[in-house]
Amino acid sequence: MADDATEPTPEGRVAAIVHNPVKVPVAKLRQAVEQAEQQHGWAPSLWFETGEHDAGAHAARDAAAQHPDVILVAGGDGTVRAVAEAIHETGIPLALLPAGTGNLLARNLRLPLTDLPRAVASAFTGTDRQVDIAFAAMRAADDTITRKAFLVMAGIGLDAKMAAETDPALKSRIGWGAYVDPIARSILGNAQFGLRYRIDRGRSRALTAHTIIVGNVGTLTANLLLLPDAVVDDGLLDVVVFKPKGAWGWMQIASRFTTNGMFQATRPGRWVLRKTPDLNALRYTQGHRFEARFDEPQLLQLDGDSVGEIVGISLTIVHKGLTLRMPRS
Repeated sequence: MADDATEPTPEGRVAAIVHNPVKVPVAKLRQAVEQAEQQHGWAPSLWFETGEHDAGAHAARDAAAQHPDVILVAGGDGTVRAVAEAIHETGIPLALLPAGTGNLLARNLRLPLTDLPRAVASAFTGTDRQVDIAFAAMRAADDTITRKAFLVMAGIGLDAKMAAETDPALKSRIGWGAYVDPIARSILGNAQFGLRYRIDRGRSRALTAHTIIVGNVGTLTANLLLLPDAVVDDGLLDVVVFKPKGAWGWMQIASRFTTNGMFQATRPGRWVLRKTPDLNALRYTQGHRFEARFDEPQLLQLDGDSVGEIVGISLTIVHKGLTLRMPRS
C-alpha cells in the first residue's frame, strides 16, 4: 500500500521506496531520502510498505506501476528476493538498503551494510549493473508446481532446517547466533536423504547427501566462503553437496569454509583455491540448470526463508536478468 503517493513530475526524476517497517528505522530512512532528493533535484519519493502477509511482492508491483527511475528496497534478503521477483522484467533498477540479519546479496556485492545515508545516496547517484536472477520451480507432494525467484542461495537439508527451525524473535535479537541450535542438532544427527539429480542435459544420477546448496553468490557472514567459484553475473549456478562421514567430515568442512574466505582475499590465495583438491565431504559443480527428485519430501529455503516441503525441483538462471543500482566507486 502506498502512503505519500506522489505522482512523478516532469521537473525531476522520482524514486520509489519499498520498506519493511518492522526491520527498518523509518524516520532515519525518510530523513536520508529527503536529503538525497533535495541535494540531487529529484521529486518527492513514493513510499510503499511491505505487510505481514506480503514480503514485498505486492508493494513492489504497486511501486513499479508508478514507473519510478529507481526502486529502493529496505529490508533483508527475503524482502529483496520478493521485490526482485516482482519487478525484474520491468528493467527498473533496484537499489539495496540492507536491513536484515544476513544481507548476503549486499555482502557479496560489497555494498555498505550499516551506513544508511550512504546507501540511499548511492541509489540516487550510482550506476546500473546487470546481475543474474535464479528461479526455482518446486514440485509439492500433490504434484502442484510453484515458481519463485532467488538471488542468493537455495538450500535443502541443513540450510533449509536452519531457516525453518530458527526462532524469528531470537534471530532478531542475537542475529546469526540463533542458528547455533538447529546447526548443532543437524550435525549431531547427520541425517542424509536420497535423490536423483541432473545438471543441464547430463544423465540422471543417484546421490545420498546431508545438504545441497545451489547459489548465485558464494560468501556467507563472517567471511565464510561456501561457493568459491560463484559470480553474481556469470550466468551459472554453483552447486555444493555436503557428504560428511561423522565428526571428521564436519571438521574438514568447517576448516575448508574458514580458509576459503582467507585465500579468496588475494590473487595468490585464489590460485591456491583453484589448485586445492576437493574434499570427499564436499562435492562442487556448476551449470545452467539443476534438477532433482527426492526419495522423501525435503524442506527448501530460498534466500533464508523457508518455503516448505518439496518432492522435486528445477533450478535455472537468467543471465543478467536483474538491474541493480550500484555505488559509482
